[in-house]
Amino acid sequence: MRERREIPVLYIVVPCYNEEEVLPEAVSRLTEELKLLQSEQLISPKSSILLVDDGSRDRTWALIESYSRMMPGVGGLKLAGNSGHQAALLAGLLHAKESADCVVSMDADLQDDVGAVRSFVRKYREGFDVVYGVRGERSSDTFFKRFTAQSFYKFMNRLGVPLIYNHADYRLMSRAVLQQLERYKEVNLFLRGIIPLIGFRSVVVTYDRGERFAGESKYPLRKMLAFALDGITSFSVRPIRWVTLIGFLLFAVSIVVGCYVVVRKWQGATVSGWSSLMVSVWFIGGVQLVALGLVGEYIGKIYREVKRRPLYHVEEMRQPSLAPELETSREQVTIQ
Repeated sequence: MRERREIPVLYIVVPCYNEEEVLPEAVSRLTEELKLLQSEQLISPKSSILLVDDGSRDRTWALIESYSRMMPGVGGLKLAGNSGHQAALLAGLLHAKESADCVVSMDADLQDDVGAVRSFVRKYREGFDVVYGVRGERSSDTFFKRFTAQSFYKFMNRLGVPLIYNHADYRLMSRAVLQQLERYKEVNLFLRGIIPLIGFRSVVVTYDRGERFAGESKYPLRKMLAFALDGITSFSVRPIRWVTLIGFLLFAVSIVVGCYVVVRKWQGATVSGWSSLMVSVWFIGGVQLVALGLVGEYIGKIYREVKRRPLYHVEEMRQPSLAPELETSREQVTIQ
């Protein structure tokens, strides 16, 4: 049994993309939660919120600047252009690890239960290095979204990808885990698959996911499909093996059909069949195009990886300030 950890410095990292409608409420709830946790002596007064602007085109960064000036414990990181949710999240995590003992990542839409942070911190202090926030149910989702999401997790499991079922990006990680995460230099980021690979002691905390507080989802169907494809091709080569297997099966079928045609030819019962010929051509052609597309997807990822381009560029940074009473106490300690 590990010793109970001391009161940690906690950072909450929130990637933001065009979130001006929901950001005021998100910052309000998060700051209140931090104050409550500090009053219960679960986290250090040095704990902060880090808002990462992923190239927003609305007033998101203006709001972040305002909060960082006026509200102690709120900082900001502005990326030069839209780098994508996973890259923005990674930028915030790696920046926060320099000051924090543990970091919680969550989205700005307030669908993740802010109150679950308390359970995350308690599990961290019990000795866990990774705490996964897992949805208890999906009653708020449409049937289509619920079906596709569950199918995705099951499919990834069949591919051998170590995903946590019904877990997105709401999690706590210790500094030790983040230091290991920094060693992963992948361009094709899929953090839901990378974090379980790191190992360390982990636990699951179940919470109820709510509706989006305001604004529109930043993950329409097109982006969700692209994200799923990234996850599949970044962690498994089984799809290519399946294509190879299909090729062998089609080859076997063609041998059987060829033997049948030869036999019928000897029997003098051959009849030219335009329909069967066209179906065969279209079927084989379709399989070939799918196979080429899948191989091309993997080659494209190799192309992106070997160039080793940076995942993001930081344009501006706003360090979170300390509360006035904490700054005063630090000055007194320095004088003494």
